[in-house]
Amino acid sequence: MPDFFFSHSIDQFKILFNNMKKKVFFDSRVNEIKNIAWDYFLSTGLPLHRRGNEEWKYTNLNQLSETKFTVDNDISIDFSSIIKSIPFSDNWHNIVFINGNYFSKLSENSTKTNEIKIAPLSSSKLPDEFATLANPDLSPFTALNTVFFSEGITIEIPDNIKVSKDLNIVFVTSQSSDNLATFPRVFLKCGENSNLNFIESYINLSNGNNLTLPVVEIVQSKNSKINHYRLQLENKNSFNIGTTRIEQKENSNFNSTTFSTAALIGRNDLHVLLQEPYSVCGLYGLYITSGDQQQDNEISTTHAKHNCTSKQFYKGILSGKSKAVFSGKILVEKDAQKTDADQKDLNLLLSRDCEVDTKPSLEIYADDVICAHGATAGNVDMNTLFYLQTRGLDLETAKEILIRGFADEILDRFSPKDLHCFLSDYIDDIIPELRDQSDTIGTF
Repeated sequence: MPDFFFSHSIDQFKILFNNMKKKVFFDSRVNEIKNIAWDYFLSTGLPLHRRGNEEWKYTNLNQLSETKFTVDNDISIDFSSIIKSIPFSDNWHNIVFINGNYFSKLSENSTKTNEIKIAPLSSSKLPDEFATLANPDLSPFTALNTVFFSEGITIEIPDNIKVSKDLNIVFVTSQSSDNLATFPRVFLKCGENSNLNFIESYINLSNGNNLTLPVVEIVQSKNSKINHYRLQLENKNSFNIGTTRIEQKENSNFNSTTFSTAALIGRNDLHVLLQEPYSVCGLYGLYITSGDQQQDNEISTTHAKHNCTSKQFYKGILSGKSKAVFSGKILVEKDAQKTDADQKDLNLLLSRDCEVDTKPSLEIYADDVICAHGATAGNVDMNTLFYLQTRGLDLETAKEILIRGFADEILDRFSPKDLHCFLSDYIDDIIPELRDQSDTIGTF
C-alpha cells in the first residue's frame, strides 16, 4: 500500500464491481489477470496525493474521485446521428463500439477480410503478449480497465501483409449517456514485413460526466510498419485517461500522431519500447484546451538496443483558464549505443490565466548518442498580428489564421484524406471559442 492511500477513492468502484454482470471469457487467463488488477487497485486507490508524486504532481483527480459512475449501458442508440459525428469512411475497415459495446451493424463489412484477423476478447484465446505490455498492476487506471473491460478486440496482421484499407476503430459515448464509465481494450499484433494504417478514436457525443479508461497494446514484429492516428474528442464534463504501450522488434517503424481536446481531465499515457536494433518511432501530437479543461501528455520512449531512432514533437494551444501537462522522457539504456533521439514541446498561450507545465527530460546511460530536448511557451506578438491586418484581414480573422497556422504542422500529419477532412472541420469549429477566450494575441 502506498504511503498516501485514500480509501474513499475506491468506494464507488467497489460498488460498480459488486453490481456488474460477471462475464465468462473463453480464455481462462482473463479471470486471473482481472484478479491481479483488482487486488492491486484495492491496495493503491486513485493517485490523489500530488506532493512528491511526480507523475500526478500537476493533476488534481478529486473531481474524478467524487463523481459517481455507472456501467449500465441500456441506452437507446441513434445510429444515423452517430455516423455523421464520427470519423467513418467506406474506404476503411471500420470497427465501432458504442457505450462499450461492439456494434456489428456498423462493423460487419470490416470483419470479412483475409488481411486482418479480428477476434473479440470474450470468445477467443488471447495472444501470449496480452496484458504484458500494459500490466494489470502498471497503474491504478490500467488496473481499472483490466478489471472492468467486458468487450474488446484482438487484431492480428499476418506476416508479409500490407493492409490495403486503413483500420478505423471508434469508441463512441452516445448522446443520452450520463455518468457512464467505459473501458475500451485493444490488442494489436503486426507480423513480420507487415504494413498498417491504424486510426483510433474516442468520441463523446453526450454532455454527461462520463469516464473513459482505454488501454491499447501494440506488438510490432521485425520489419513491420504502423502509421497510427489517435483522436480524443471528449466533452467538457468528461474524463479520459488512456494508456498505450508499444513494443518494437528489429527494424520496425512506428509513427503516431494524436489529437486531444475537450475533456475536463484528459491524459494520453504513451510509452514505446525500442526493444531491438534499428527500430524507429516518431511520436507527434496536438492538444487544445479551453475553459477549465486539462490535458496531460505522459510521453516516453525507451531505447533498449543500439542504432535506434526516436522523435517526440508535441504542440499545445491553450485558452481560458485551462491547463496542460507535457511530461516527456527518453531513456537510453547502456546497450543503446548509436541512439538518435529528439524531443520537443511547443505551446501557444492565448490567455493570461492558462497554464502549461512542460517537463522534457533525457536519461542516458550510453556514451555514443545524439540526443536533444527542449520546450517553449509563449503568445503571438503584436507585430505578427499587425502584419496580417496590413494585408487586409480584420482582427478576428487574423487571430483565427494565427491559431490555425500553429496547429497545421501537426494536423497535416493526419494523412488519410477522410480523417484529415474530419479533423480539419472539427478544429475550424472550435477555433472561434479559442479566439474569444484569448487576451494575449497581439498584446506584447
